[in-house]
Amino acid sequence: MDNFDLHNHSTASDGLLTPSQLMELGARLGVDALALTDHDTIEGLEEAAAAAKRVGIGFVTGVEISVTWGETTLHVVGLGIDPDSAPLRQGLQSVRDGRWGRAQLMADKLTALGIPGTLEAALELAGSENRLSRTHFARHLADRGAVRDTQAAFDKYLAKGKNAFVAHQWATLEDAVGWIVAAGGIPVLAHPGRYGLKPLARATLLESFKSLGGEAIEVVTGSHRPEEYATWRRVAEEYGFMASRGADYHGPGESPVEPGRLPPLPATLTPVWTRWAH
Repeated sequence: MDNFDLHNHSTASDGLLTPSQLMELGARLGVDALALTDHDTIEGLEEAAAAAKRVGIGFVTGVEISVTWGETTLHVVGLGIDPDSAPLRQGLQSVRDGRWGRAQLMADKLTALGIPGTLEAALELAGSENRLSRTHFARHLADRGAVRDTQAAFDKYLAKGKNAFVAHQWATLEDAVGWIVAAGGIPVLAHPGRYGLKPLARATLLESFKSLGGEAIEVVTGSHRPEEYATWRRVAEEYGFMASRGADYHGPGESPVEPGRLPPLPATLTPVWTRWAH
């Protein structure tokens, strides 16, 4: 099997490695092709493409778009996108524009909980207002000893329902899929097992995603437990989705699996990369 890993993050959003370092890691780990799918930005793609060429691995352009679907925040990955697509660029900018205001509200809530100074510290970690995310707040809270690690920061303060959580209106599912399609890419529903949807809501989401132009779902991903792979294999078969595979790698110490180290996709499924790799 080709060792394709199609979900990874860099310092262009909330990853710990630069795009170049990520490609170098992929090469060391024996990856055949790696996708960079940063949150709501394509800023790192040019650097990643050059680095992949330098280290001799395949590169797939990508992005992970934040979506508000009812009360649930979803993520839709776009693979094989044209980074110069105007609709995609404009859409991603509209999503990023809301990050700063959300961050200010999170910082205010943390201050009220007796943890001041988080906005400035998280911004320093992020490097820009457009990149600022809950993950940067979580890293700062872990760094200052307020929590044990980044996951504990989400569990105690930043996850939905916790005291420092701030709801936000991201892209619509229709818009996210539309921007990806307009950019010539393949829309992939990221880690569908992570959303905790009840069966009826899950079916509604999958049917809606497919009707809007969604073509694939992640089946084998670092954000699914291994025992979930069979569930999502069956879902892919039932709905006729292609299957994707990706570590959802954010960096050393923060991700359960490194790029290219996941098991292969089930043999019964059509890998999403058959669309461009021969």
